[in-house]
Amino acid sequence: MHNYCVILAGGAGSSFWPICRDDHPKQFYVSETSGKSFLRQTYDRMLAIFPEENIYIISLLRYKDLLREQFPDIPEERFILEPYGRNTAPATAFAAVKVLSRDPDAVMTIIPSDQEIGDRLLFRSTLRTAMDYAASRDILLALGIIPTSPNTNFGYVQVTGGRDAYEAGKPVKAKTFTEKPSPELAGVFVESGEFLWNSGIFVWKASAILREMHVCSPEITRLWTGWEQAMDTPAEAGFVEKVYTESPNISIDYAVLEKSDNLWVLPARFGWSDVGTYNSYYMHSRKKDSCGNMTSIASGKSLLREDMNDIIWSGNPRKLVVIRGLEDYLVVDTDDVLMICPRDESRMKETLSELTHPGFEEFM
Repeated sequence: MHNYCVILAGGAGSSFWPICRDDHPKQFYVSETSGKSFLRQTYDRMLAIFPEENIYIISLLRYKDLLREQFPDIPEERFILEPYGRNTAPATAFAAVKVLSRDPDAVMTIIPSDQEIGDRLLFRSTLRTAMDYAASRDILLALGIIPTSPNTNFGYVQVTGGRDAYEAGKPVKAKTFTEKPSPELAGVFVESGEFLWNSGIFVWKASAILREMHVCSPEITRLWTGWEQAMDTPAEAGFVEKVYTESPNISIDYAVLEKSDNLWVLPARFGWSDVGTYNSYYMHSRKKDSCGNMTSIASGKSLLREDMNDIIWSGNPRKLVVIRGLEDYLVVDTDDVLMICPRDESRMKETLSELTHPGFEEFM
């Protein structure tokens, strides 16, 4: 069995602040509805496809205790621990050399830890199709989602042959890749019918992604020269530390996918949601009242009147929550932060960016 899964779990998850913080990011947040973290749900989903010993989690070294807490039975060698966060391109390179050190014929699936999947059976069959296709070809294969709106939080892949090609349900050659376009451009993409959302789920031979990365971003792969002698030895930690000290901070989308002429896309119809923001979590959630409010109130006591389409979260088990007349708002009440903000994505991002200013460090 040459199929391996690597779950990306190193992000800070600042878009879910203040519920999630630097020391306890989004992927470790336990959902009230499932009783599991986003990461645990993703791991369990992958168990239906991969042998447990072939599933790896890549995260930051400082989250090691959180990993041990949520996965007490997993051997530590299946945690790939980055010394620093350098985004998904360096993480992908690290994961590739780690898997290659075990299996030179490895076919690697990369999947984020914060996604929701609708039809689990169709997801499994789609992923198996992708792995079979990639196993016999030196290509990069992305799972593409048919867009339902001009969302600017996703990458867009234009496919050769347009809608007729991807509706056949087979892998198709990518024509262009655009990461997070402007609202105007995203609208053009969706209207054209030639573009798919990049799901962030990729399948490729571990050797193939390293070769393509060397073509597109050699400044990353040159740092890994000599990895064959360092991996799985006492020298590994020092070697990786040096690599990450010099690595650029760049996503796999910008480092490779936008530049590659070897990208293919497999259209996916299994129902997909990227839980990257409060709004995307809201859109996916089935836990809304008759007024469209999504609430999580620890005390179970609230008085909500004339409120519509709000996200309301309170972690205090002794606090009554009373809100009247809010529409399309986010209200989050933690031990040390009360945030009340319109649910508009741009205004939330603006608010979060201001928290990087001096004086707010203790709350991050």
